Amino acid sequence: MKHTLPKLNLILIAVSFVIIVIGFALMVGAPSGEEYNPDIFSVRRITVGPMISLFGFVCMLFAILYRGKKQ
Repeated sequence: MKHTLPKLNLILIAVSFVIIVIGFALMVGAPSGEEYNPDIFSVRRITVGPMISLFGFVCMLFAILYRGKKQ
């Protein structure tokens, strides 16, 4: 079976997907609930998680468009 993308591209896509999942996992936390929880405004949830996810999406775009060396 012939894939439209080379093996290297598929590996890069898989790595990018893992980076995106890690970014989303960093944004997850305990729900706020009835009482005020200041942890919902932590640096990890507001800044680090979204930046890692954005990096993963940029890597995904690169992985899809990457052509490699001509043979």
